[in-house]
Amino acid sequence: MNDSNLVVENDSGIAVLRFARPPANAITLELASRFAAAYDDVVAQEPRALVLTGSGSFFSGGLDLEEVPTYDAAQQQALLRVVNRLIGKLYAAPFPVVAAANGHAVAAGYILTLAADYRVGPQGDFAFGLTEARVGIPFPAAAMIVLKSELAPQDVRFTTLQAKNYGSEEALRRGVFDELKPADRVLERAREVAEDLASMPRESYGRIKNQVRAEAIAALEELDRTDSDPMLAGWIDPAAEAASKRVLEGA
Repeated sequence: MNDSNLVVENDSGIAVLRFARPPANAITLELASRFAAAYDDVVAQEPRALVLTGSGSFFSGGLDLEEVPTYDAAQQQALLRVVNRLIGKLYAAPFPVVAAANGHAVAAGYILTLAADYRVGPQGDFAFGLTEARVGIPFPAAAMIVLKSELAPQDVRFTTLQAKNYGSEEALRRGVFDELKPADRVLERAREVAEDLASMPRESYGRIKNQVRAEAIAALEELDRTDSDPMLAGWIDPAAEAASKRVLEGA
């Protein structure tokens, strides 16, 4: 299921799902829906492992701050539901998921990185962080579940409430990445990790992953079952459009 904004490749059972929406691989309702459908197609093929990556200098810059703040209530709710379900599926995937963060990973891009079992980041001048507080778009419930499960409390507090991006080395120290490689070697290394993880007995890998993440997975499944994200009642701050414009302009 390839299109102009999303590319799916498969090499010996290692699937690669790549954002390809320049310049920042920013996420809209349409792209999130396509991503979710592409993920379901990959799962149906029973991959040995999945690698998530981007194109250009971005893994993903997060939600499209030009389009998303203009969504009406129905579009906001649709995007929330797609994002929550996708994060839940990625985090509970019974096969290995490896993030190849080839470049900047901000906001939703940062969360998708955290949803992977192993995360390879790029050396160099790249940005990572959660800027939601600055643009008036609070976290979907699934994103917060994964964030609290994957990072230490002090790193959750700092990253969310400072709402500023930081570099690759700090992202490594804060647990966002497991290792750093030159940007042009990130995908190659992620494939190597995926191949190694996929060499383990599949059923045992899935069971152990579920054991490690049981509490978070249960919360994600309950969220999906009950459709209970509090943000469904009103997600995007009325000031988000102006705030997003200031961020985009570098103010």
